[in-house]
Amino acid sequence: MCLGIPGEVIELLEQPDLARVDVSGVRRVINIGLLADDPPAPGEWVLIHVGFALSKIDESEAAAALSFLEGIGQSYADELEALAESRIE
Repeated sequence: MCLGIPGEVIELLEQPDLARVDVSGVRRVINIGLLADDPPAPGEWVLIHVGFALSKIDESEAAAALSFLEGIGQSYADELEALAESRIE
């Protein structure tokens, strides 16, 4: 199962279209190029799928999504594990 997971932008990197995000304690570099018209800033939340930020979301939407995802159990754990093992840098 592939999920869109909320992540908080921690920093924008010097390389174009890259940002470091925190997803439930896992920090990874993702591509924010799809949001070039309205790039996220540190502290904002994005919905991430396969290493790409698909959209910006507000903090309450992120909290609700994270709560739901934590409730589905193993599928969410699998996604976090895959994220922890991924590298875009």
